Amino acid sequence: MIKIGDPRRLKKKFKKPKHPFEKERQREELEFIGKYGLRNKREFWKSRTILGNWRNIARQSRKLTKEKALEVQQELLRKLDRVGILGSEAEFDDILLLSVEDLLKRRLQTLVYEKGFANSVYQARQYIVHGHIQVRGKKINAPSYIVKREEEEFIGYAPNSPLSATNAKKQKA
Repeated sequence: MIKIGDPRRLKKKFKKPKHPFEKERQREELEFIGKYGLRNKREFWKSRTILGNWRNIARQSRKLTKEKALEVQQELLRKLDRVGILGSEAEFDDILLLSVEDLLKRRLQTLVYEKGFANSVYQARQYIVHGHIQVRGKKINAPSYIVKREEEEFIGYAPNSPLSATNAKKQKA
């Protein structure tokens, strides 16, 4: 007998495209996979679904009463500001203008590459999975980790990583 909330019956975190063999969409997905070093299309679909959920919350909030809508909108804006996807001066309509690329830029894998800890996004992914990268003193081995704005400056090599010693030698020279 299956119980409600059974941990073995997890729900999907992504939605597949309705038309799987649409050539233009496939080309777009492959560009994002190459640019951001995603492992497969499922990672792209997860990001697209997260973005779709935020947009859905934004659209649904317009149907609520004035006070409740304002509360939901401010909470969503605060969350997106904390994550670093929107700036603090952003307006509510900016949520509907977000793209998947805005979310992919906040992934740990992308930020490790952009900060120069790795030579490519694929090498950044490998460093993260192998435990060479830490955020705020905590090893994170998920390349898809969404880095919050205040955590961004605390990205670095793990202290017990051989890369941290190599990097220290390069900086001294």
